[in-house]
Amino acid sequence: MAAFGTVFMPEMSITEYCDGQWHPPKISAADSLSLHPGAHALHYASTCFEGLKAFKHADGSVHIFRLDQNIKRMRQSSKLLALPEVDAELLEQMIVDIVKHFKNEVPTPPGSMYIRPTHIGTEPAIGKAASPATQSLLYVLLSPVGDYFAGGTRPLKLLIETDGMRCAPHMGMIKSGGNYASALNPIMQARAQYDADQVLFCPNGDVQETGAANFILIDGDEVITKDLDSSFLHGITRDSILTLAKDMGMTVTERTLSVDELLERAQKPTTEAALSGTAAVLTPVGSLIHNEQTITIGNGEEGPKTQLLRRALNEIQWGERADSFGWLTTI
Repeated sequence: MAAFGTVFMPEMSITEYCDGQWHPPKISAADSLSLHPGAHALHYASTCFEGLKAFKHADGSVHIFRLDQNIKRMRQSSKLLALPEVDAELLEQMIVDIVKHFKNEVPTPPGSMYIRPTHIGTEPAIGKAASPATQSLLYVLLSPVGDYFAGGTRPLKLLIETDGMRCAPHMGMIKSGGNYASALNPIMQARAQYDADQVLFCPNGDVQETGAANFILIDGDEVITKDLDSSFLHGITRDSILTLAKDMGMTVTERTLSVDELLERAQKPTTEAALSGTAAVLTPVGSLIHNEQTITIGNGEEGPKTQLLRRALNEIQWGERADSFGWLTTI
């Protein structure tokens, strides 16, 4: 497969909000959009998106993972960006329709069909820096993706950043492109200076998230991650992993985690750490860079609990385990 998210299905589902209402969605070519150069999104970043997946089971049926939660989060992002309110039923139907349209193109596991709903303000008004867009486009792109770990699991190296934040605190729970853009330069600097894969943002010593994923620490049978607030993204994969961990009898602790505690726990031989997200589910973290020193987490390799949790979630997604949580929407 090509690099993740670089190949797209030739058509998308799209609808427009104008004159105070959503227009009937349609399926159209996915190779371009027509936007006025003064579109609100291009100047004032009135844009948000989601990322979820559809999976093909052994019997040929196709299932979308946690559709309701992604729609709920997109409605929240749109509201916090003062974009027109997204109709939940409308968006669900758009996603279902376009996935059904390309049902035969959904890859078999460990591949999947990545789904990218996107909402952008389109009103041509460059004088509205302090006013919301009254016109918008809502569209759903599809991208077939392969096995994220096709080249093997390589534990990541994270640079701990205690001075900066991934984004403005009140923007953290919004899945907006601007948040990813604000983290890009620190990530590039970490790669150039320390050969780090990502930056773990820990403002004032509070362990939060990386530029594109939630951070999870596993110490024995305890899973530790930051408690939800408005400063960081409420990951749906994160929620799924925590739910599975509880179901397996593990202790799940959502609370403030300091850098000092993280470094202390990291040096235990059985400690594990991972990043959770839609693309990889759980990616192991092998080491941390702090104050010019490299600290190995556990034995520096992917740990058994990380493997167990990722496999458990994959088995539900792939139809190899009963969906006892009601996470799958059948197409």
